[in-house]
Amino acid sequence: QVQLVESGGGLVQPGGSLRLSCEASLTIFRPIDMGWYRQAPGKERELVANITYSGGTNYADSVKGRFTISRDNRKMYLQMNSLKPEDTAVYYCNTYPRPSYTWGQGTQVTVSS
Repeated sequence: QVQLVESGGGLVQPGGSLRLSCEASLTIFRPIDMGWYRQAPGKERELVANITYSGGTNYADSVKGRFTISRDNRKMYLQMNSLKPEDTAVYYCNTYPRPSYTWGQGTQVTVSS
């Protein structure tokens, strides 16, 4: 069974940056489209960004221009700049458009002064 492990979260002030990583127990990323998702307290899990196996990217309007998704053969990344309090959430990775693997524990991102 594939295990997804997210890391890189933390507490950061508004305007700060973080870089999240997603690693799979197997080399599953090719040729699969992948996505970063997040879930804020009391809200549904939502898609933040997705990347195709060939490197094409799409972003939610709320993060466009601030976040950058990227990948290599073993990991996927989310560079988050100009962070806002509303970006506070647990961030997860999974396949896109349909999350196919068991969700990992996620990584907590908290944006607060």
